[in-house]
Amino acid sequence: MAKQLSQAEVCVPRSLQLWRALVNWLAFLFEIVVQIGSFTPSMAQILSYVGLQQFLLSSSSPSYKPLPIVEITESTLTSPVEPAHVTVDSSTDGGSDRGIERLTIVLDLDETLVCAYDTSSLPAAIRTRAIEAGLKWFELECVSSEKKCQGEPKISYVTVFERPGLRKFLKKIGEFADVVLFTAGLEDYARPLVDKIDVENQICLRYYRPSTVSTVYREHVKDLSCLSKDFCRIVIVDNNPFSFLLQPLNGIPCVPFSAEHPHDEQLLEVILPLLKHLSLQKDVRPVLYEKFHMPQWFQMHGIPTASLMV
Repeated sequence: MAKQLSQAEVCVPRSLQLWRALVNWLAFLFEIVVQIGSFTPSMAQILSYVGLQQFLLSSSSPSYKPLPIVEITESTLTSPVEPAHVTVDSSTDGGSDRGIERLTIVLDLDETLVCAYDTSSLPAAIRTRAIEAGLKWFELECVSSEKKCQGEPKISYVTVFERPGLRKFLKKIGEFADVVLFTAGLEDYARPLVDKIDVENQICLRYYRPSTVSTVYREHVKDLSCLSKDFCRIVIVDNNPFSFLLQPLNGIPCVPFSAEHPHDEQLLEVILPLLKHLSLQKDVRPVLYEKFHMPQWFQMHGIPTASLMV
């Protein structure tokens, strides 16, 4: 009996300790519930608590990921900065009594109209698949203006694949617009290439790398002011939006083309209908702003757009 009483005296304090621990835990849980009830964190805050905010709310990785032309998703437009202020400058609207001028379409070259590879390094598998899929291609001999040490010209060979529907695309847009080529490529390479693809001379002007400008944000930027000071009727199609950072409201960011995507339909199914629609607008910029919201995209990449004028 004495032994049982001794065990009871030991057990009672232990059970009390367990109950006290349980009560303290319940009180702590109740305090958390009260705090949550008085303050509801945002999704961004919740993500920051678990270390995912920067990953999920970032629009791109350090390497540039091109914007799709078909659709700009909400995640692409999510930005921690204030929306860009966009105003209308009536002094450049062309005047109410003047008819709509012919649209000017500025086209990038590489990864927009064609994709090119150094022939010696092009994997045979990529070449074979692209040709079997029906991509038009040709080999180009590029003679550089630079000389070898022996005084002979430098010659390189390039395999070029045309984006599906390219020649029909050029012909169609030539019916309602003035077509300009603007590439950051060197003339020794780009000039003979364009001669090959523009068989009907739809392109009226060509600009090469020396015509690009350098900014504090990017090099080889294509400044459309070399064409006109009135941007109401100018649009640029480029797979790299940084190319038109000086006139972000005039740009169409397109999906880059490569030989690994031989069934691409962007030119005829996506870009051409949009250009036709823009050709009917007195000012292309409001339409492009509503479609792509490029000022916000540039803000997300650290490029201020406070002084943009539509």
